[in-house]
Amino acid sequence: MRRPFLLVPLLVLLLAACTAAPGPDARAGGPRWQPRPGTDWQWQLSGRLDTSVDVPVYDIDGFDHSRDTVARLHRDGRKVICYLSTGAWEDFRPDADDFPESVIGRGNGWEGERWLDIRRTDVLEPLMAERLDMCRDKGFDAVEPDNMDGYRNRTGFPLTAGDQLRYNRLVARLAHERGLAVGLKNDLDQIPQLVGDFDFAVNEQCAQYGECAELTPFVEAGKAVFHAEYELPTGRFCAESRRLRLSSLLKKYELGAWRRAC
Repeated sequence: MRRPFLLVPLLVLLLAACTAAPGPDARAGGPRWQPRPGTDWQWQLSGRLDTSVDVPVYDIDGFDHSRDTVARLHRDGRKVICYLSTGAWEDFRPDADDFPESVIGRGNGWEGERWLDIRRTDVLEPLMAERLDMCRDKGFDAVEPDNMDGYRNRTGFPLTAGDQLRYNRLVARLAHERGLAVGLKNDLDQIPQLVGDFDFAVNEQCAQYGECAELTPFVEAGKAVFHAEYELPTGRFCAESRRLRLSSLLKKYELGAWRRAC
């Protein structure tokens, strides 16, 4: 820390101002990052972060990692995506107690997670804004908002496709207002309506379920599709992935460091 009683030459001050890393406001005012189709990536949400994978994009948990970790990845030439759940409550997050019981529904199949009532934007918008502030303040380039297709699941709430479109667009707007690129997670049925609102897509298991062609609108718009399979060997999906220009990985369900890229 600079001592206040030291005299610093004006030239040094000017040089510092020119070379200092931009803060969140400066970054938010510049152009958003736009990943292109075929961009290689690493997706790691558990375990000790392995920063040695030679890829241009890392997708990591926004709560679990510090600004220093993001800065280190940036120094290595990587862009960094902030993983968040925006459609489900997680009992292990530091802000879990901020969610009223009235917006918390059925479990979504993962331990400690329950669907949110996305109709209640009066409650959820400020909570999600705070989470996105965290991503911005840690220096992330983008956000991966998870659980964005609650309307197709048994959430405990009578959610409609219209509810989901409104909520997903809200999340995209909040991210963009903070200078963050944002990906559409799964929600294949609404890609035609949402491709213009999102900067890339993140998909799980489109090859296993014969759905990868539904992601074509993102590729045609010049936007990356970050794709992962868990149960198929690479020989079963990589040829189609290359044809469709997807950024495809084979991962394990725990999403640790292990990966096998196409």
